[in-house]
Amino acid sequence: MSKSMTLERAAEFGSAWNSGDPDLIASFFTDDGIYHASVGPEHLGMTFVGKDAIRKGARIFFDRFPHGRFENLKVVVSGNIGTFEWDFVASDATGKSVTTAGCDLLEFRGDMVVKKNAFRKVRG
Repeated sequence: MSKSMTLERAAEFGSAWNSGDPDLIASFFTDDGIYHASVGPEHLGMTFVGKDAIRKGARIFFDRFPHGRFENLKVVVSGNIGTFEWDFVASDATGKSVTTAGCDLLEFRGDMVVKKNAFRKVRG
């Protein structure tokens, strides 16, 4: 019997984004997994395909926001899809704490992440 994504495992994946550990992040993805970062030059931000590239994308994120934290994570799992809704708290260029709302659209294969597509609100 194949495993399926559980609410608990999905929540662990969400919490892993506070770890600062790109290897931990990549361990949740399938070998052919896709991570669409919320920022980048492409239509879907910046795309990372495969565990090595996802590891690189997570490292870029952690380097950009070394003390950033996801808070108020709300997780939904429905079969092979899921969502995260969150607040991201980080310091701006002046050192002031800024909270940004966002969400991720997720696809699963078994208990692994096939795709994470990140979105965030932009204040303006």
